[in-house]
Amino acid sequence: MTTNFFQEIAALQVQGDWKMTISTGTGNEMIVSLLLTNEKVGDDARKLIPPMIFKGTAQEIDEAFFTSIEAPAKQTASLFANMEQYMKGVEEAKLQSKMEQGRESKERKEKDERKKKYEALIKKVDELEEAKKYQEAIACLPKEKDYPEQAEEIKKRLEILRQKNGQLTLM
Repeated sequence: MTTNFFQEIAALQVQGDWKMTISTGTGNEMIVSLLLTNEKVGDDARKLIPPMIFKGTAQEIDEAFFTSIEAPAKQTASLFANMEQYMKGVEEAKLQSKMEQGRESKERKEKDERKKKYEALIKKVDELEEAKKYQEAIACLPKEKDYPEQAEEIKKRLEILRQKNGQLTLM
C-alpha cells in the first residue's frame, strides 16, 4: 500500500511540529486530533492554540482531511511567525531602552558634574570677593565659553567685580 500523506503535509509548507492522535470511536467512527506547534516560539500564547478535531468514518476523513487543515495550518504557522517576530521586537525594544537609559544617565551625570564644578568656582569667587581680592576673583570666574548656559550670569558677575576692583584702586 502506498500513501501520499507525508507528501501532502510537506506540500503545506508550514514550519512547526505536527502532533496527531487517532482514536477509534463507536462503530465506524474515528476521531483525529491534529495540533501544529512550534517550540521555538518564545511566546507562551502559542500554547493556547487548540488542536483541530475531525470526527467521521475513515473515508469521510480521508476525503476532507487535507482540504480542511490547509487554511488553519497556514494561519497557525503565520501566527507563530508573527509571535516570534513580536518577541524579537520586544527584546530589541528592551535593549534599546537600556541603551537609552544608559545614555541619559551618562548625560545627566555629566551635567551634574559640570554644575558642581561651576558652583565650586562661583563659591571660590564669592570667597575672594568677600576678602576684597577682586583680581583673583576675576581670574577664578568661570569662562563663558565653558558654561554657555550661565553666560549672562558670568558677564554680570565680571562687570560687578571689575567695578569693585576699580573702586579699590582709586582709594
